[in-house]
Amino acid sequence: MTKIVPPLAPTAAPELGSSGRLLARAAFLTAGLTVAGALLGLLRDQAFAHFFGADTDTDAFLVAWTVPEVAATLLIEDGLAFVLVPAFSLALVKRAGHTGPDPVRTLVAATLPRLMLVLAAGGAVLIAAAPAVVAVLAPGLPRADLAVDCTRLTATCVLTFGLTGYCSAALRGHGRFLAPASIYVAYNVGIIALLLLLGRAWGVRAAAAGVALGGVLMILVQLPALWHSWRDREPVVALPAARRPTRGTAQALRLALVAPIVVFALSRQTQVLIERFLAAPLPAGAISHLNYAQKVAQMPMVLSLMLCTVTFPVIARALAAGDTERARRRVESDLIVAGTIVLLGASVVVACAPQIIQVLFQRGAFTAHDTAATADVMRMYALGLLGQTLVGVLARSYFSEARPLWFPACAMLSGLAATAVAGALAVPVWGAPGIAGANALGITLTALMLLWGSGRRRTALSVRWVGGQLARLVVAAGGATAVCWWGAYETPNPVLALTVGATSAVVVFAVVARLLRVREFCLLFRPVTRKLWHAR
Repeated sequence: MTKIVPPLAPTAAPELGSSGRLLARAAFLTAGLTVAGALLGLLRDQAFAHFFGADTDTDAFLVAWTVPEVAATLLIEDGLAFVLVPAFSLALVKRAGHTGPDPVRTLVAATLPRLMLVLAAGGAVLIAAAPAVVAVLAPGLPRADLAVDCTRLTATCVLTFGLTGYCSAALRGHGRFLAPASIYVAYNVGIIALLLLLGRAWGVRAAAAGVALGGVLMILVQLPALWHSWRDREPVVALPAARRPTRGTAQALRLALVAPIVVFALSRQTQVLIERFLAAPLPAGAISHLNYAQKVAQMPMVLSLMLCTVTFPVIARALAAGDTERARRRVESDLIVAGTIVLLGASVVVACAPQIIQVLFQRGAFTAHDTAATADVMRMYALGLLGQTLVGVLARSYFSEARPLWFPACAMLSGLAATAVAGALAVPVWGAPGIAGANALGITLTALMLLWGSGRRRTALSVRWVGGQLARLVVAAGGATAVCWWGAYETPNPVLALTVGATSAVVVFAVVARLLRVREFCLLFRPVTRKLWHAR
């Protein structure tokens, strides 16, 4: 239901004296737990579809789901982390050799009570204003009363997500990453548990209550690690005096860095709000079909961006050291490898969309009609997967620089405007698939703008070379899609059809990409081909 978007805040330790091997291990564990959270999110969606299908009730819940989606973006993944991670890092530097009051505890005492007060007040306002919020988000929604009830339950996540983001920032500042990476595992476990226990009795309100429970579990799963971090005064390597900014300068710099990131993140999240606004007047189940299709279609993107979660600190460190050539090579390699993964996944999604939805969701209240409608929407979403991935990779390269960059936010706003205009024009003609197509158009426009701008930055990507490599991958994906489609439709059993189609897609994609000499693809599979050659 909610997108898994890998955080823009650094997931690897700042310069705390840790070895590169430890950083790589931390990044690997973060990626593994992110995948686990995504798989549990898929299981959560399967349980939701089994109990409730796709109708006016599920549409009402998904309007309320907007609250945790936006709260996760602002309070966990982006804005709050960019303010607090540097603050905790600076406090830990001051702690080294400090004999007076603990700077970390001083920071917590100065910030946490005020933050809790603000978050609690924000949640209370949202609970009181739930009818107005629903009216704005989805005018004309048939079950507005149910959406209001669910919104009031999910509004509790304003407080719990804020505290989750605070704990995550504190742990990352201490160089601890396992607990912050496990928060979405705990979150989805809470939702699934209440769906199984109360789904029949409470309806979709059980899922909303699960959001509230999941928010609490996200805090609890981090408390043991947080307690050990604050109790153990581990030594921290101090920064050189010349690199320690004054308090006023540091705060101003932090605000300048946060502002464009917050605008970028909110603009990206607003795509979902536009989709639900446009889908509200459509027949019952349209919002639900959009939701199921988007979450499944995004799985290849989530997998492709795991690499960027690992390499993001490498790019940031290279730029901090002035090694722009190393950063450029790393970003170009990430673009091609991530593009390879997402285009291969997109070819399977387009060709086998009905079979995928049937295997994952068609049971219980989720009917064959829902399968067909969701598959049509998912194919349109898949057209924008490459754009989504490029935006994720390029945004990390932009925000690796220690200076405010407004170009990504402006590009995202331009893509958002294109999504809104194209969606408004497409809805009367194509309905929900038109909304998904508008999303693909808007995010692709954003990706092209970010790619163009990347050729004019410090890293100065070779836009022509990257574009040529991506074009070759698109050709390979086209061939894989055609063969996969044929293989899937020649097989009546959906599981077998999906297996045959996916296997044929991988083979054709690999052969075509190798023949077209896609550089990173050849480097990626060189060890495999070498072993096969020696085996002969």
